Amino acid sequence: MEHDLPETMHQIRSLVTTADAGGRLRLSLDEVPTPSPAPQQVLVRIDATPINPSDVGLLLAGALVEQATIEDGAVVAPISAAAVAGLTARLDQPMPVGNEACGVVIASGESPEAQALLGRTVAVLGGAMYAQYRALPAASCLVLPDGTLPADGASCFVNPLTALGMVETMAMEGHTALVHTAAASNLGQMLNRICLKDGIDLVNIVRRPEQAELLRSQGAAHVCDSSQPSFADDLTQALITTGATIAFDATGGGTLAGQILTAMEAALSAGAAEYSRYGSSTHKQVYLYGNLDRRPTELARTYGMCWGVGGWLLTHFMVKVGAEGANRLRARVVDELTTTFASHYTDEVTLRGALELSNLRAYAKHATGQKFLITPSH
Repeated sequence: MEHDLPETMHQIRSLVTTADAGGRLRLSLDEVPTPSPAPQQVLVRIDATPINPSDVGLLLAGALVEQATIEDGAVVAPISAAAVAGLTARLDQPMPVGNEACGVVIASGESPEAQALLGRTVAVLGGAMYAQYRALPAASCLVLPDGTLPADGASCFVNPLTALGMVETMAMEGHTALVHTAAASNLGQMLNRICLKDGIDLVNIVRRPEQAELLRSQGAAHVCDSSQPSFADDLTQALITTGATIAFDATGGGTLAGQILTAMEAALSAGAAEYSRYGSSTHKQVYLYGNLDRRPTELARTYGMCWGVGGWLLTHFMVKVGAEGANRLRARVVDELTTTFASHYTDEVTLRGALELSNLRAYAKHATGQKFLITPSH
């Protein structure tokens, strides 16, 4: 049975405007019309939606959050001139935020596909999830088992499909093992569970000893701590052992991508039968998929002539594998939702709570091990 719906709902919006010597961010909890589903659509009551790093980029727009204040109930913060230069396409447009969520279908269009989802718990992907309700095509909903908790279903897409996409990309490009940075994150722990389950060698790179211990306690065999003086040697030895020649780097900036390529070349050279001044003929690949470090990417050319550094984005990967491949990966996520693909949250906030300065500054740090969940219907 369809629910009686309010005429309006609350939604978080992010607005960037120009200002003296740069720009200005305004985050507000706005009252907007509750959407009505079109014939092929359903209306989902959003019960839980995570704050992912990809959400923070749109939400905060590179603003100087340490200088944020509250004005007329909204968060305002300055944006540097350099950051504004990359935001021209979104200037003066209040933008809804939130990539993915979990909720219950409470209304539907008249199509049989939409009607069949009434009352079902679904995971959804499509933006504008930091709101009380969201209308989406029925075909875009991932139906979850009855009784699935909102927190369990909230992160069905971004992290699980990214982790699976890394493993799929490894296989598609002819590699047999992989390297992952920021490996103690929710995504990193998920990737570790996938690799353990599937028998794939994984080299985990972390930044602190306690992160290394966390992964080892979860069965990780190869963990390298970049804060240790022995990091370069530890990484090279792990690459000799595993033969990993592809890496996924969440940091993006700084020297880490180059360090990984250098260690890959050293590992390959250790087993080389003869010397070549052009280095190994085995291709070494690092994909940058995150921007935790906003400095320029620095590459010291110490790894021969057979290498690549590129960007990797989940949406591009899903297009590449096509509908059949995407459905196969989504089905695995549902089957292993509370095991391999379980997500853990350290903080739970309402829509209004997500805009409190203390919370905003916390999730803006992208701190490993800390993850926020928004509960819009509360």
